[in-house]
Amino acid sequence: MNIQQKLEELARKNAAAEAGGGAARVEKHHNGGKLTARERLDLLLDEGSFEETDKLRTHNCTDFGMADQKFEGDGFITGHGKIDGRLVFVFAQDFTVFGGSLSETNAAKIVKIMDLAAKVGAPVIGLNDSGGARIQEGVASLAGYAEIFLRNTLYSGVVPQISAIMGPCAGGAVYSPAITDFIFMVENTSYMFITGPDVIKTVTHEEVTKEQLGGASTHNEVSGVAHFQMPTDAECLAAIRELVSFLPSNNLDDPPRQPCTDAPDRADEALDALVPAASNQPYDIKDAIRGIVDVGYFFEVHERYAQNIVVGFARMNGQPVGIVANQPAVLAGVLDINASVKGARFVRFCDCFNIPLITLEDVPGFLPGTQQEYGGIIRHGAKLLYAFAEATVPKITVITRKAYGGAYCVMASKHIRADVNYAWPTAEIAVMGPDGAVDIVYKQELGKAESAEARAALRAEKIEEFRDRFANPYVAADRGYVDAVIRPRETRKKIIQSLEMLANKRDVNPRKKHGNIPL
Repeated sequence: MNIQQKLEELARKNAAAEAGGGAARVEKHHNGGKLTARERLDLLLDEGSFEETDKLRTHNCTDFGMADQKFEGDGFITGHGKIDGRLVFVFAQDFTVFGGSLSETNAAKIVKIMDLAAKVGAPVIGLNDSGGARIQEGVASLAGYAEIFLRNTLYSGVVPQISAIMGPCAGGAVYSPAITDFIFMVENTSYMFITGPDVIKTVTHEEVTKEQLGGASTHNEVSGVAHFQMPTDAECLAAIRELVSFLPSNNLDDPPRQPCTDAPDRADEALDALVPAASNQPYDIKDAIRGIVDVGYFFEVHERYAQNIVVGFARMNGQPVGIVANQPAVLAGVLDINASVKGARFVRFCDCFNIPLITLEDVPGFLPGTQQEYGGIIRHGAKLLYAFAEATVPKITVITRKAYGGAYCVMASKHIRADVNYAWPTAEIAVMGPDGAVDIVYKQELGKAESAEARAALRAEKIEEFRDRFANPYVAADRGYVDAVIRPRETRKKIIQSLEMLANKRDVNPRKKHGNIPL
């Protein structure tokens, strides 16, 4: 065979790999509203940047007639490319080849790029679209999943790991995305579950559809397993690119700064009137966030889940920051089980990857009730406390209104190593709200009132007295628990000044293998 023939053979093999399962299967895939694996990579990565590895690798299975069914690449595409000029490692499952099922060979392909990513310090992005383990390979396929799970765990907090569910993801396959940092799902075409509807019907006699059981809405709104819900493949991939723009490549790098056209000392007068005069009236904390961050742009994470707390990324004078904020427009901003877990996971991610934390606090406490107590609010609430206390990145807290009880301590208070703590004049920092406090502190005095009218008048008087004396930021400021009481319109300038001051912050935790967060 001469050189020309060898080159032609290489071209044929490359073409076969790029064809996936063939034109008919690709057409069926498109008819289902989905892009192919290679089309997805073209949208995710900078044009012309993708370098494929193991393109011509095939499976080793000979059982069940598999020796005669081989495809170049074996249904998984792996390699590296760039997003906005920055290196990332990727894998994409090709559903047109064996339903995207995982073989021993495919697992080895993924493990190879994950190990490379850890060595060079670059994010790993997985595009999942698979029927699960390749049944014909038995335990070899399961072993492959475990090899991937191990690396998901070992490289957690070393390089960012992002999963996109762009089709089925079932059985053991779901645990790799579950360990990664962020999960994206596509409406109507993606789903995740441990066991499918048929098995559930057999075992528990429940009737449920795939979409109800594990669709994008279910995992974004009910379970909280997924962080983002996007209408189409293209919008999902664009959102991944946007997320990556906020993240460092690894745990030793700083997040990438961008040029900022928004004045660092910009004052938003609307913030002065944002908090209502009545402390029981709601307002949207996102208005505060947008009034503070660069050009009002906030990239929200977990938007549809536990909406009583808001988390996401923004920039302050070009520097990426993580935002954690109580949302008084939903459940009065109270902390419950779901909000605590959502906040804790986000805080820990930011701490892993050197992203400063900005906390906007308006919290009346933890949600009471038997459902919360039986569900373990003590343990789950402690996760958020643990996360904030453990974090060593710059931490800046702004108390906009309520900061009551244990929730005051939890939300990045000075006492758990927040670096800079501000309060607006509307802040109320106390063990509990004036109404509850008066009922306890003045219980005997109120009980001696001559009539119900007299009792109500005395109670109203004491509530106002308590509010004036304690439900304000000045007692905390007097003790140094709040560094300054500031005008709301000055918040952006103050936070940026604090971030500049904290640029070289160094803080460490005691030497240990790892802590024991209350899981």
